[in-house]
Amino acid sequence: MTKHASAHWQGGLKDGRGSLSTESGVLSDTAYGFRARFEGQPGTNPEELIGAAHAGCFSMALAMQLGLAGMTAERIDTKAEVTLEQDEGGFTITAVHLSLQAHIPGADRAAFESAVEAAKTGCPVSRLLNAEITLEASLES
Repeated sequence: MTKHASAHWQGGLKDGRGSLSTESGVLSDTAYGFRARFEGQPGTNPEELIGAAHAGCFSMALAMQLGLAGMTAERIDTKAEVTLEQDEGGFTITAVHLSLQAHIPGADRAAFESAVEAAKTGCPVSRLLNAEITLEASLES
């Protein structure tokens, strides 16, 4: 399976503006830029999108792990806090903290904790954060 997303950018870093679009159309020319990322202005930013992807992926992986353990959640609510820090090489996403609230009637605590750990380490976005990055570039001048 391959999914597609795209970014368009015009201008410099601080005065420029961009838009993001996804294959599904959920994001369609959605604004993003320096001000949305660092100054709290309207628009999205890469870190919140990574957070949303990670929270969603983890929740689905947990539902799968719970099913394998014979449990079904009535509710899984996951929040992701993505930390972006400046270091000697520039900016780096240094951490993602997931906060989970789950309602699972009759859940076995040990089986739940095992399912949570398996979902945390096994969800594709968790695994992505250690992935090989490849790049193909072309320059138009």
